[in-house]
Amino acid sequence: MATSNHNAVAVADEKAMTGHQENLKLGDDPTQFAGRGQAATDQYGHALFEFDKKAESRLRWKMDFYLLPTVALLYLFCFIDRANIGNARLAGFDTDLNLTGNDYNVVLSVFYVSYIVFEIPCNLCCKWMGPGWFIPLSTVLFGAISIATAFVNTKAQACGVRFVLGIFEAGMLPGIAYYLSRWYRRSELAFRLALYVVMAPLAGAFGGLLASAILTLDGFGSLTTWRQIFGIEGIITCVLGLIAFGTMTDRPETARWLSPAEKDLAIARLKSERVATTEVLDKIDSKKLFRGIFSPVTLATSFIFLLNNITVQGLAFFAPTIVRTIYPNDSVVSQQLHTVPPYVVGAFFTLFFPFLSWRLDKRMPFFIAGPPMMMTGYIMFLASDDGMTRYGATFLIASGAFAFGALCNAHVSNNVVSDTARSAAIGTNVMFGNIGGLISTWSFLQFDAPDYHIGNGLNLATSSMCLILSGLLWAWMRWDNKKREETDVDQVLEGLSPLQVQDLDWRNPAFKWRP
Repeated sequence: MATSNHNAVAVADEKAMTGHQENLKLGDDPTQFAGRGQAATDQYGHALFEFDKKAESRLRWKMDFYLLPTVALLYLFCFIDRANIGNARLAGFDTDLNLTGNDYNVVLSVFYVSYIVFEIPCNLCCKWMGPGWFIPLSTVLFGAISIATAFVNTKAQACGVRFVLGIFEAGMLPGIAYYLSRWYRRSELAFRLALYVVMAPLAGAFGGLLASAILTLDGFGSLTTWRQIFGIEGIITCVLGLIAFGTMTDRPETARWLSPAEKDLAIARLKSERVATTEVLDKIDSKKLFRGIFSPVTLATSFIFLLNNITVQGLAFFAPTIVRTIYPNDSVVSQQLHTVPPYVVGAFFTLFFPFLSWRLDKRMPFFIAGPPMMMTGYIMFLASDDGMTRYGATFLIASGAFAFGALCNAHVSNNVVSDTARSAAIGTNVMFGNIGGLISTWSFLQFDAPDYHIGNGLNLATSSMCLILSGLLWAWMRWDNKKREETDVDQVLEGLSPLQVQDLDWRNPAFKWRP
């Protein structure tokens, strides 16, 4: 596509962008042009517009302020409502329900069955319904199920509510990641995902503090001991979900807090990174759907996330139990409080690695940096019987593990083109991750206590595999990008309609993998 240089003055901030394209005239607004069913890249994937950095920075700060606090708070209580069963166990959950042997592991596993099965369907439903409605509705529903958990009396009832909880929580992690991908550039996305994924380790810390505070109460209505944890936290979740119906903005076009020019800028800057894209939000298309699921980068990253999630979810469910083996003579409240510090340190790295990723516009270096920390922690668990050494190991494990949630979802999002493929890729990644979560429920078994050699050995193996697979994936992406650079783009795309070119998605030779 031939281009000629023309300076264009945008309406946004008087001078939001300058561009060059053959049918742009002096004074035209390239943001609006890019929003009228036109592509913002040429057929080689080069952006047609040069954006004003200050205007983009102002827009980014505005989006951060309006979007991130809501989704972060919702995900905090999503993770609390999933993992508070670990805190409830310390307060007598398994004793009151007469759980013996591996019954507790069965209750945990049932959650992941529905969580895995409904992962991709829920994310497609999120796209169809719109995140601004789907995410608050899901929050209210899983909050109600958390309340219901306070009234279970048998193993069968506990399994039933955990299964339904898995259905309603299935769309939250991928749904929020997909939602933010509607707003942020690829370099910005990992850090923004981290600002809500960090709620997972903070949920471990805050959940322990909140559970400790709740357990000091004599009762909450008819609820006592561990039942109070589910009841009170479930009510808080429902209230937050109802508030979110009024605070969440579905997409830039519907944002009342953006001016028309800012909306155009928000749309155009996304399209400028997506080769051959004429619309940011496309209709669900089966070809693009399968492009997202079966992208080599999606599948490889998803398997890495599966391995990593064995550690993340295992830590969430069993950290209180591990602490109890280290401090067996402490009170229940003291044991709950000892679970907090490792999560705080883990939360720091959950933000630190993606922040560096944003500044460097790279994700793969941090895929390599995290696993050695986890490996060191599990070697400490296996090699030492000292309680303080093992407690120190939990800090290293949390530091290396939790950042993968943001990095993996950003990585699969950045390595497809269309909105449909992005929704499917994120759903696939989280689905694989939750298979890892299911495995984690059987990694720390009762007969293996108190040293848990099987669980710690498994996690040492999975973190080692994360390191190996990350290195291989990075090498393959670099090799394939060089191969694409040698391809004659014009020859491959010759005779294809614009729609056919868009359906190629990452198979378009002009597309480059983004490590």
